[in-house]
Amino acid sequence: MIEEVVHAHGHENVSAEHTSTFEVTSDDFLTPAGDCILAIEADRTPADFDDEFVAACQQSDSTIVAAIEVEEHTETIEGRGHPDLTFENDRSLVGRTSEYVDDRTVMVDADSPALGIDREMVEALAAGAELRLRLSVDPADST
Repeated sequence: MIEEVVHAHGHENVSAEHTSTFEVTSDDFLTPAGDCILAIEADRTPADFDDEFVAACQQSDSTIVAAIEVEEHTETIEGRGHPDLTFENDRSLVGRTSEYVDDRTVMVDADSPALGIDREMVEALAAGAELRLRLSVDPADST
């Protein structure tokens, strides 16, 4: 298991209503239109991730887990890797329920979008709570 950890915090405009993605950004602002964004001012972005982590995520049969921790709430979203994941974006990371890939994508086929996040967690984020995102990958060939 290989892990990357990102710290960020909520914002009054966090709504988590997007039906196909979730996002954490390093931007220091959030407009109401950013309905997939869970937290802002992330201390790390995909461009900061270790090469070993990136290589493991580029295996299409790898399992990627996003553990989102906010106060006493924990949410786990599971997806998978994809050979086209680049981890080159230096602003934000996105988990997708689809197989669409761009330089922000950190997982595809996620089992939950922002809308699926527990509403108590969303309320805490809207109040400015701290978020800890643990991304872990279990490389397919780790046996």
